[in-house]
Amino acid sequence: MKLVTFRSGKNEQVGALTDDGQVVELPAFASMEALIAGGERALDTARELAAKCQDDSTHPLDSVQLLAPLPCPPQMRDFLCFEKHLRQAFDAMIMTRAAQADEPEEEAQKLRDSGQFDIPEIWYRQPTYYKCNRFAVTGPDTDVVWPGYSNVIDYELEFAAVIGKRGTDIPRDQAADHIFGYTIFNDFSARDAQAVEMEGRLGPAKGKDFDGANVLGPCIVTADEIGNPYELEMTARINGEEWSRGNSRDMYYTFEDLIAYVTQSETLHPGEVLGSGTVGNGCGLELGKFLQRGDTVELEVDKIGVLRNRVT
Repeated sequence: MKLVTFRSGKNEQVGALTDDGQVVELPAFASMEALIAGGERALDTARELAAKCQDDSTHPLDSVQLLAPLPCPPQMRDFLCFEKHLRQAFDAMIMTRAAQADEPEEEAQKLRDSGQFDIPEIWYRQPTYYKCNRFAVTGPDTDVVWPGYSNVIDYELEFAAVIGKRGTDIPRDQAADHIFGYTIFNDFSARDAQAVEMEGRLGPAKGKDFDGANVLGPCIVTADEIGNPYELEMTARINGEEWSRGNSRDMYYTFEDLIAYVTQSETLHPGEVLGSGTVGNGCGLELGKFLQRGDTVELEVDKIGVLRNRVT
């Protein structure tokens, strides 16, 4: 199923997307989190309701406002699962610093030789992540307001797994059973603020934490409909022009790896979100170009859809 949270009039509701572009109300569920927490029985009920939909409970997609499928997740973690992104981001940092030197090419080589921009060995030993601001979530087709303290805003092309079943110390070979479904994640970043605060060796903070910075949507596709989550083409377009393309097959760590790691002596709960991190080539930092005010960002992931936002 493709599940959404939507607003029709003043009412916020849970619904299902149909193949012909309709939204079917699922009135049995007060929220997406309640549906997820209900497990297989709740999903069966949702399928029955969608199959028996009546005209008065069905809306054309363009007549409703889609919200983030989880408007306020109980927890969000964003990981760094793509080696290419990390490697290229470090190289971009080298080029930025070297550009300020009298001999940029020589300075760039010195920085590379210094080793300070090598991928840390710890990254290959265990997953790394930060906890996102769950109150900064917004959904598709909304404006993301440029934070007043930043001059450099970037998009990040990611997708995310939504946890469906509570668990602690989950073995890797059982981790897939705890994934409810998948959604697209745009982790907007204030790069200038992020660059400064990361020098403090803690964070990120204001580089990631501003209203609307964490965009989820347009729907959650249940795991059974996705099939193999590691064969998904991922694309980003800015004002209709393709900037980024990658594939989920390049994840160094899978979501099963992440679940097994996080749940060591810690419980994951239904509705928690685990971000993949940015796919290789998946942000302006890697490409040497950034967003401008008024730009429209579209992230597309196979089998999930298109997540669209404008930066204002």
